[in-house]
Amino acid sequence: SLSLSLSLSRSLVLSCSHRGGAYSTTRLKDLFVALPCPASRALHLYIRTHIMLRTFSAVRQVLSTHLAQESLLAPCANTLVTKTFSLSSSSSDPAADPLGVTSVPSVKLLIDGKFVESKSKEFVPLTNPATQEVIGHVPLATPAEFEAAVSSSKEAFKTWRNTPVQTRARVMLKFQQIIRDNFEELAKNVSIEQGKTLADARGDVFRGLEVVEFACSVPSLSMGELVENVSNGIDTYSIRQPLGVVGGICPFNFPAMVPLWMYPLACTVGNTFVLKPSEQDPGASLMLAEMAMEAGLPKGVLNIVHGQHDIVNAICDHQDIKAISFVGGDQAGKHIYARGTAAGKRVQSNMGAKNHAVVLPDAQVEATVSALAGAFAGAAGQRCMAISAAVFVGDSYDRFIDKVVDKAKGLKVSGGLEPGCDVGPMISIKARERAEGLIQGGIEEGASCVLDGRGFKPEGYEKGNFLAPTVLKDVTTDMTCYKEEIFGPVLCCLKADSLEDAISLINSNPYGNGTALFTTNGAAARKFQNEIDVGQVGINVPIPVPLPMFSFTGSRGSFRGDLNFYGKAGMQFYTQWKTITARWPESDIPKTARAAGLDGVGASAPGQD
Repeated sequence: SLSLSLSLSRSLVLSCSHRGGAYSTTRLKDLFVALPCPASRALHLYIRTHIMLRTFSAVRQVLSTHLAQESLLAPCANTLVTKTFSLSSSSSDPAADPLGVTSVPSVKLLIDGKFVESKSKEFVPLTNPATQEVIGHVPLATPAEFEAAVSSSKEAFKTWRNTPVQTRARVMLKFQQIIRDNFEELAKNVSIEQGKTLADARGDVFRGLEVVEFACSVPSLSMGELVENVSNGIDTYSIRQPLGVVGGICPFNFPAMVPLWMYPLACTVGNTFVLKPSEQDPGASLMLAEMAMEAGLPKGVLNIVHGQHDIVNAICDHQDIKAISFVGGDQAGKHIYARGTAAGKRVQSNMGAKNHAVVLPDAQVEATVSALAGAFAGAAGQRCMAISAAVFVGDSYDRFIDKVVDKAKGLKVSGGLEPGCDVGPMISIKARERAEGLIQGGIEEGASCVLDGRGFKPEGYEKGNFLAPTVLKDVTTDMTCYKEEIFGPVLCCLKADSLEDAISLINSNPYGNGTALFTTNGAAARKFQNEIDVGQVGINVPIPVPLPMFSFTGSRGSFRGDLNFYGKAGMQFYTQWKTITARWPESDIPKTARAAGLDGVGASAPGQD
């Protein structure tokens, strides 16, 4: 009936909008195909939901695919489009339409397998960085909601830890396929909420997907160790066991990849997980969680809460949370490591960086210039492995900088979903203003700004948080723009007389996340990789993020903890050793009679010899 159809559509639209508006697309379209023609109201809701969440491609697809095919709906197509755009454009009016769908939805929590509305009275706006439009409200979860999430994970751990490891791995195998099936919708959500280009957003999703694929190999990685006869009749063996409930605290810059660094591996080895995504772009985490549950992840194995300082401190302090994974800035990372370890937890904390690229005079010009431009400006410089300092050795300083500037000038800065876009907006006004302040500080301290991207306003995105690629020349190590992580599309250019001087300069910097060397000299490359005190090194590779069979091995001031993310180290972080010494002396074997319960075992069948 029409009333039933409208009821179903309203439920699905609400579900769609509260979770990010993308993953439920297929289910909604399936419903509308089956609806009778009078259900134009439901189609209106579907279109409006996607307009509200800025997924215009979905709107166009529905209009072209369904309205064109439904002769009875086609005559009202113009009315539907006009009505939906009219309703969605009144973003200042939070009033609900007759079916109760507001223009600015609140983001839900995931607790015990259900997406639930928070009872919190405190919210932070979820904005599109390219337009400054508010596209949602993120609740700051209440203490009771956080407690419910932890309790759910604690209860789920009792059965999940005893689920066969092959079964857990099969969940991840199915999970990775569902991610692939919804890859583009995930990438679009990342671009809308975080601001990065669609190409960068696809990379965000794909690098996380690779860790899910790696998690499928957990059964072989989880194997223990055994030594027979450590003494007469005594064997000793060690096994890996999960920790219990694990907490994860994520940054804004990789809303799909970083959560997938965490809970797929943690859960596949038998833990349960409480995830706090960034409140600035939580949609991808919710979409991925829905996919994980569709893949078979039981309720309570993954819970999601939103919040800021209070939730972070609660994760650090809660006695039922045994370990914490964190990726983010220095101040938060140091606080979480100190507070978490003081509470007896295992903590891995990926923090800030100042990544250097060293350019030797013999480096290939075009390849090096392209690599530098992409590495400092890509993702608007908002990645912990971005190259933010280039050290030019010898005469490479004068030969390369102008070419890097020319390459950076050619990068297209616009909204992330725009075709051909190379650089999207920064995440917030505050982040942009901080980067602009560091640029100005560098100029005042003596640097030359040979490419100034401040004040850039792309056509159609005049209100966005844009900072175009910026290059500072004549930077020295005592300048604030060098000492601090700018986290924007800004390249600081420094001089070094020799490779030895460049190595010394980098090793004197407190950070140790990543570095790169551009050269055609194998001996120089070998010297660099041997002497540099940085955790991840690229040779003619600007951003050397390891694939998941390795681990993300940032070091020194960029990392606190003993075990890094993903790879073997990640598996070790989420498990603990238990060693058993067992004595079963041969003298205990009965000599004259069978052991109890074994009578008849091995005897001939009745009637046979």
